[in-house]
This record gives sequence, structure tokens and C-alpha cells, in this order.
Amino acid sequence: MAILNASAKSTVRSRKKSALTSTQRFLPIAEIKSDTALLKNGGLRAVLLVEALNFNLKSETEQRGIIAGYEGLANTLNFPLQIVVRSAKINIDPYIEQLHALAQNQNNALLKNQTLSYADFVERLVDVADIMQKRFYVVVPFDQSARHKGIFEQFLNWISPDDSVAKAAQRARDFASGARGLKDRVNLVQAGLENIGLISRRLTTRELIELYYKIYNPQTSQEQKLPMEGEKLKIDKTTL
Repeated sequence: MAILNASAKSTVRSRKKSALTSTQRFLPIAEIKSDTALLKNGGLRAVLLVEALNFNLKSETEQRGIIAGYEGLANTLNFPLQIVVRSAKINIDPYIEQLHALAQNQNNALLKNQTLSYADFVERLVDVADIMQKRFYVVVPFDQSARHKGIFEQFLNWISPDDSVAKAAQRARDFASGARGLKDRVNLVQAGLENIGLISRRLTTRELIELYYKIYNPQTSQEQKLPMEGEKLKIDKTTL
């Protein structure tokens, strides 16, 4: 009976470990470095954060100029672009904590009560109105190989999504040349966006990590923040 119990526990433990690590196998991102997301298939991705503009507030002449600039950008590109509009609920916890800290440092009782009342009002307003924050991103791709994969090869990649030492070594060898090609594409896209009147900037390595961490962990990212630079990262690998 003791042997059977030990065997059962071992089986449950191995299944649990497999279930926790299985989600990581299907993530397309292998690593992030040098302001670039490296995919397991060798592709490189740069992400541009684009400031929004209100098209309806522009004059008719300005609107025609924006449309013409967009057409010029589209005709210039010979590679695909991914445009992402991400909506996320605003996290006001740091702002509320700052208001409470200011209230505690107030010597005037009236100002202290007003600050606390304002913090409570903002917190209730966000909960009731469900205010969302929109961010606009443009993902610029660069794939090392332009060879089209057949259906059978795509199927093999789908059933075996794990990364390997050979893939990592190949990515390291191709990264320098790929990064140069990606940078040229980023400059081209940013110039086209600037002609439209859109200001953009490339996300840094840390900003990319934070972005993908929030995308893949919408609930956990609200409670467990990434540490500041220089601090040790203490995040369960199963959440990445």
C-alpha cells in the first residue's frame, strides 16, 4: 500500500509540473534584448508607441494631408505592419497612495479632509465609470528567412513549439544582421508616421518586457509589479 501511495503522489506531481510549464511552450517570444523581441522561429519584432491625434478636430485641408500621408506610407512599405490598439483599465493605486501620503503630511485639518475626500471620489469614479486607457502600437517585423513554409512544416512547428539550443544558437548568429535590417525598417516607418503628423518612439527592452508581461498576465500584473532596474526579479516562471 505504501508503494502505491508513493507512486500516485509522483504521478500527480509530474502532471502538475507539465501543466504549469505547458503554457510557456506556446509563447512565440523566445527572448527580449536590445529593444527587440526575438521569436522562436528567428523573426525579430520592434514595437513603436504612437501618440494619438484627433482626426475630427482637424480642418478639411489637414485631414486631406493626413490621408495623403497615410497613402504615401502604405505605398512605400514592402513588408507587413501590425497595428495594435490596446485598451486597459487604468490603475490608479499609485495615485491614490500618493494622495493619502499627502493627506497624512497636511498640518491643516481642513486640507487633510479635503484631500482624503478627493482620493475617495477619484477611486469611486474610476470604479463606476470603468475608465479605460488606450495605447496605440505599430509592430515592425523582420524575418530572417523569406522561404515559404509548407503545410506539413507548419504542422510540425505547431505540434512541437518548444525552443531548442540549436534555435537559440542560430538566433544569436543572425541577430546582428537582422537587427540592422529591422532598424532600417523602423526608421522608414517612423519617417512615414511623422509625415502624417504622428509622433512615435521605439519601446525599450524594459518597456517591451512590461508590455508583454501585462498582456499575458492581466490580473497578476495589477498585483505583482516588475521590480525597478537593479532589483532582483522574483516572479514565478509559470506566469510568464
